[in-house]
Amino acid sequence: MRKGIALAAVLGLALLGEPALAQVAAENPGATGGGMPQLNFGHPLVIAQVVWLLIIFGLLYITMDQVALPRVASVLEERRRRIGGDLEAAQAAKGRADEALAEHRSATAKARSEGQAAIAEAVARAQAEAAQRSEELNARLNAQIEQAERRIAAARDSAMGALRQVSADTAEAMVSRLVGGGTDRAAVERAVDGELAARGRA
Repeated sequence: MRKGIALAAVLGLALLGEPALAQVAAENPGATGGGMPQLNFGHPLVIAQVVWLLIIFGLLYITMDQVALPRVASVLEERRRRIGGDLEAAQAAKGRADEALAEHRSATAKARSEGQAAIAEAVARAQAEAAQRSEELNARLNAQIEQAERRIAAARDSAMGALRQVSADTAEAMVSRLVGGGTDRAAVERAVDGELAARGRA
């Protein structure tokens, strides 16, 4: 509607301007427009040129208004829409990347804490097992030591008994040979026991 009104206004100016220009040319037949032939309204071609100028200007205006400018506007609008869509997609991608990064950091922290807990648990379990094995080994060693000490004590007692017997027999034989007669066995054994006690072997 607005474009049709603009076209009608241009054509109306062209039609109204032609009689006015013709009247000016008739009233001033010798006017040269200050020496410029373009302003010589007495010349019949000047009025036609002005009319065609207005018509061509109106057609050019309508063409620009209806064809060229809408296309430029549509291109600009499409570009604006595309840039807006790209910005929205970039913002969405950035949001997803931030979420993925946060999830990755959370998973890494969780895995690290779980790994540290597992390591601590394994170390504690290994230490407990080592302590238990050490206690069992100490118990076995203590039992073996006690058994060995009992065997050693028994062997020592047996050896001491044999030594006492041999010492008593030897002393009795020596005394019998020295005195040349019988000896008191009980006195010899007491003497041997006293000597062994003095030497700390009893």
